[in-house]
Amino acid sequence: TGSSDPYCIVKIDNEAIIRTATVWKTLSPFWGEEYEVHLQPTFHSISIYVMDEDALSRDDVIGKVCITRDMLAEHPKGYSGWMSLSEVDPDEEVQGEIHLRVEVLGSHGGRQLRCTVLEAR
Repeated sequence: TGSSDPYCIVKIDNEAIIRTATVWKTLSPFWGEEYEVHLQPTFHSISIYVMDEDALSRDDVIGKVCITRDMLAEHPKGYSGWMSLSEVDPDEEVQGEIHLRVEVLGSHGGRQLRCTVLEAR
């Protein structure tokens, strides 16, 4: 039909912690959802999986973006820009990108990481 029914799953170190609502019949979803999650100081990565809900079969993985501890070290004040979705299955072609803003707030005693998905396409 030329559209998807996207939703996102957020994983910290491969453990699913958030599932957004599904946005029906679109290639440019908007969720408008906020979540607060406490990260362990030893976390390695935050992954955002973009999924396509399918009522008749297993949901498809459209792609994912990954924010690693090393990426945060390279951008200590944060990051803002478009990140291309990468494949989860090496046999699948992936198209799409997410406009992501990552902010590191506070001092070492009480640091906060804020990730905002601004747009997706």
